[in-house]
Amino acid sequence: MSRRFLFVLGSAREAGNTELLAREAAAHLPGDTEQHWIRLADHLLPDFVDLRHDSDHVRPSPDTPAGLLLDATLAATDVVIASPLYWYSVSSLTKRYLDHWSAWLRTPGVDFKATMAGRTLWGIAALADDEPSVADPYAGTLNNSAAYLRMRFGGVLLGNGSAPGDVREDADALARAKTFFAQDAPLARFPYEAVGAASR
Repeated sequence: MSRRFLFVLGSAREAGNTELLAREAAAHLPGDTEQHWIRLADHLLPDFVDLRHDSDHVRPSPDTPAGLLLDATLAATDVVIASPLYWYSVSSLTKRYLDHWSAWLRTPGVDFKATMAGRTLWGIAALADDEPSVADPYAGTLNNSAAYLRMRFGGVLLGNGSAPGDVREDADALARAKTFFAQDAPLARFPYEAVGAASR
């Protein structure tokens, strides 16, 4: 199966530091790798309504934001969450996208969990802090989401930047971007699973 990357841009700012870093990483993918970029601010999802225990689940129309994102997500072998670090986690736009995964789990004819199993989730984020550990909640959100769906998780590429273009001055982040998508992406595990495996 040829790889198809979906880049989900979760910033409220167009061409912000996170997107710049994502495009730098994407530039080093093999030339025949398909890339699909979706800016969540241009395709606003409706408020998520929890209908998990209701019976009237309907697949969203492909001409709606939810339908567009569902189809793009299902078509991707690799989903890249490119969201700045907002209050130590993903942006509200990104969180809404992830919330809609709950609806897609019960959408007839989709089999979302089984379809996503074995595919790869990646994260890319700009943060205005020199200490990368402040992004641990961000990485945890993505890792645990991948673990629930039995996806692989390639980790999070972090870059430093606040004002527009700042990340271009982060030489270490730009260097990591060159090989970010070339690294191994192991099967995601919840922290308790990793601890249990290490103790055996």
